[in-house]
Amino acid sequence: MISLKKVLPVLAILLSIGGFAQNTDEKAIQKVMDDQVYYWNKGDLDNFVKGYWQADSVMFIGKNGIVYGYDNTLERYRKSYSDTVQMGKLKFTILHLKQLSPEYYFLVGKFHLTRSVGDLSGHFTLLFRKINGEWQIIADHSS
Repeated sequence: MISLKKVLPVLAILLSIGGFAQNTDEKAIQKVMDDQVYYWNKGDLDNFVKGYWQADSVMFIGKNGIVYGYDNTLERYRKSYSDTVQMGKLKFTILHLKQLSPEYYFLVGKFHLTRSVGDLSGHFTLLFRKINGEWQIIADHSS
């Protein structure tokens, strides 16, 4: 006969592991973030921005103000990071990921660029929206 004292600790561990497992939406959002790091570190801004919603109402907020639109956001990245020396190597740390509704997630994170011209780091918030079955960034505030 199996003792309840032996089963309870194992059951508690299994339940706690299940509680921390990422759901499908969180995995998809993590993939967007991983893809951005991958393309940034290759120097490929065209593919880096594919994590953003390709619409005129996507919003990027940075130290110089608000930029609206997918094309304008890409152009902003091109001006700010004109070559791979300026881009450096990117690392994201996700600090907080919260589901706001079945259609929206809010993400808070840190970025760090390791660069020969001087490292750069800061924090960012992203609002993700599920559009046509895909998680896309609809608002980015980076500082």
